Amino acid sequence: MQDFQVIHPCCCGLDVHKDTVVACVRRTAANGAVDQQVATFPTTTAGLLGLGDWLVERGATIAAMESTGVYWKPVWNLLESRLELMLVNSRDVKQVPGRKTDVKDSEWIAQLLACGLLRPSFVPPLPQRELRDLTRTRASLLQDRSRTANRLQKILEDANIKLASVASDVLGASGRDMLRALIRGDLSPAQMADLSRKRLRLKIPKLTEALNGKVTEHHRFMLKLLLDQIEQYEAQVAKLDQRIEEVMSPLEKTALEILDEIPGIDRRAAENVLAEIGSDMSRFPTSGHLAAWAGLCPGNNQSAGKRRSGRMQQGNRWLKATLNQCAWAASRKKDSYFAAQHRRIASRRGVKRATMAVAHSQLCICWELLKNGQAYQDLGRDYFEKLNEDRVKRHLVNRLEKLGYTVTLQKKEAA
Repeated sequence: MQDFQVIHPCCCGLDVHKDTVVACVRRTAANGAVDQQVATFPTTTAGLLGLGDWLVERGATIAAMESTGVYWKPVWNLLESRLELMLVNSRDVKQVPGRKTDVKDSEWIAQLLACGLLRPSFVPPLPQRELRDLTRTRASLLQDRSRTANRLQKILEDANIKLASVASDVLGASGRDMLRALIRGDLSPAQMADLSRKRLRLKIPKLTEALNGKVTEHHRFMLKLLLDQIEQYEAQVAKLDQRIEEVMSPLEKTALEILDEIPGIDRRAAENVLAEIGSDMSRFPTSGHLAAWAGLCPGNNQSAGKRRSGRMQQGNRWLKATLNQCAWAASRKKDSYFAAQHRRIASRRGVKRATMAVAHSQLCICWELLKNGQAYQDLGRDYFEKLNEDRVKRHLVNRLEKLGYTVTLQKKEAA
């Protein structure tokens, strides 16, 4: 390590834990002599402020720390205004085996930082971090609501109520009226079926048969408990939607309108994307950098001229989950570029790889639109056919010849 060029003559390595943080200030003199000072501080507010004073007194201008759970966040919040901070992925600072202690870890981080061998992770500014908390909490609540809805469906099946076999949405307006009637237990199956609305009224005979089950007092108790829980989740999600709308800046709202035009990305998904990547694309040099950070690029693992695994990296799981859903929705939109891309790749590589390829394209388009402030323009379903017209022509002619036809092509005159 001594042969590496020193990039930061005076820096600090922080080994962060729940209750303590170990700091190592490393100074490298002009003649190559190294001086290290190590101290341990509590992670209380007073302790972290004392850590900041200790670093400033010793002339440290930059500090690096591992992204250990959520324990790095208070350290970052209290020190980011006093010196340059660098958050590093744990796999990039893995210690050499043997003599593993907190002091050794802080010294190792400081040594890597001094030689410029650490890659900083993307830490957005405070307003975007707060927006992330809101969107991620909303995503977690929606997942909890889905799990609770599945539990409610199990209770209905246990009572032999086949409402889901007739109604496409058990928790729709008609379905909820029937569920409340089931919970009260004061209506017959025919009367409950008559609570249906709009197009569902065409299925009243089937609803009457589906609502004829063996509902006990236990089933009514469980149904009420789960339905109340679902409504609580929905009320909390509505509060989060309102709060997200309040905290978004005018620039982010403009970016939101731009992303909302992309097929497959609705307003809520656009909010999730903006919370993860922000509206300023200058932090990502190219769309490829953004896709790699999000974990939407194929893996690159080669040795001895052989390509090994091509699995994607983990990346940002919140962003990847959102774009996965958006890509699947975009692949169902007729006459769109994404639908054509999905069909083209799925025929060769499978549906899952095609979906993630569409997600990769969506993210790259997000980068382009936010970078240049442009509106989305769809390339159309025939983009790939126009891209290689001769290949498409040969393919179709070969298929007809295999069926026993003689094909003669004549180009249509322009109107």
